[in-house]
Amino acid sequence: MSHRNGLVLDFGGVLTTPLLPAVLAFEKREGLAEGACITALYMDDEVVRRTQDLEHGAITQDEWNAFAAARLGVSPEGLMGRLFADLRPEPLMIRAAAAARRAGIKVGVLSNSVGLAPWNLYEGFNLDTLYDAVVISEHHGLRKPDPEIFDTTLKLMELPADQCVFVDDTADYLPPAAGLGFATVHAKEPRQTIARLEELLGVPLTGEVCGSTSV
Repeated sequence: MSHRNGLVLDFGGVLTTPLLPAVLAFEKREGLAEGACITALYMDDEVVRRTQDLEHGAITQDEWNAFAAARLGVSPEGLMGRLFADLRPEPLMIRAAAAARRAGIKVGVLSNSVGLAPWNLYEGFNLDTLYDAVVISEHHGLRKPDPEIFDTTLKLMELPADQCVFVDDTADYLPPAAGLGFATVHAKEPRQTIARLEELLGVPLTGEVCGSTSV
């Protein structure tokens, strides 16, 4: 098997712990019924549209906070940060990414933004230092699963799609990448993800975490 020499990683849910437990913890803290966020934020077409606007950089995080808070019946103050307050770095994946780079693999990050202010999801992860390319959707006016954002990432990586692997915890984002030639991995559990990446990249993915990984 011909091994690939580029790796593109989603951020939330791949380089961090899973999103759903953080959302459930938020619901408990706010006194909301379990599943309230799923209903209000992910099943309401208007909220989904506003979230996509946020990912495109068309609205601010504060604007999203105000709109989503009204749907949830909670305070808008710092809502995005409160919603994901329990997210933590995923050390196994961060170590694997560092090991891949040491082995000569180019490693990039491709993430749909949740806004960068007043709360910055990426703070403390040293993305610009630890990765070869970082694509945050709001900086480009594009979002996954738009094929163009994958093309943008490939240009920054200076690699063709057929030399790269794309990892995401959202299954719907994988087919557009596969259509461009990426090998794709659905991230469900870090050890399984790493085992599959070792097969596709042909290198061992163990090693130390480099730099700060605090949120």
